[in-house]
Amino acid sequence: MSSDVNRLQQQLEFIIETDELKQVLRQTVLIGDGRRENDAEHSWHLALMAVILVEHSADPVDVLKVVKMVIIHDLVEIDAGDTFAYDEEGQRGKQERERAAAKRIFALLPADLSEELRELWEKFEARETAEARYANALDRLQPLLLNYHSGGATWRDNGVVEEQVIRRNQHIEDGAPALWRYAEQMIERAVDEGKLER
Repeated sequence: MSSDVNRLQQQLEFIIETDELKQVLRQTVLIGDGRRENDAEHSWHLALMAVILVEHSADPVDVLKVVKMVIIHDLVEIDAGDTFAYDEEGQRGKQERERAAAKRIFALLPADLSEELRELWEKFEARETAEARYANALDRLQPLLLNYHSGGATWRDNGVVEEQVIRRNQHIEDGAPALWRYAEQMIERAVDEGKLER
């Protein structure tokens, strides 16, 4: 088998494997529908947000790099599962589970692509580059938007309170200060409207 055919085969096997992301359900519910969002829907929404909201990034960013980050950032949840943001017990060991998943999943690709995507995933996790900070800001803002516009369903169902939401999401400011100001106002409105407990 030629190396080009083998490369294509590896790429397609990765694409088939990552279809599993559609089966990973998040706690966040969809606006107007009430069903739980899956990780693929979440990643697509973040990619759209990356393009539309880029002018609000704290620093200039390479939008394609941000889009790549948000499309791949949750692939590890195929193996590791989605850990609810406010589940303190579930957060224990999350890093180790996700690193093991990253090792397996990205290794399905040809070496150069594997290295590129694994590096982008690591950068997203570390939040040390402008792209990673912006991508993380979007990753935190998106569930806030869905929670607010679904009447606070996930917050109420899980007993999440305002202080937890602020603590969990305040690093939005690092990647997009204007988006954090908007998020703070939305959190306050959620409390005033009974969608989120103080």
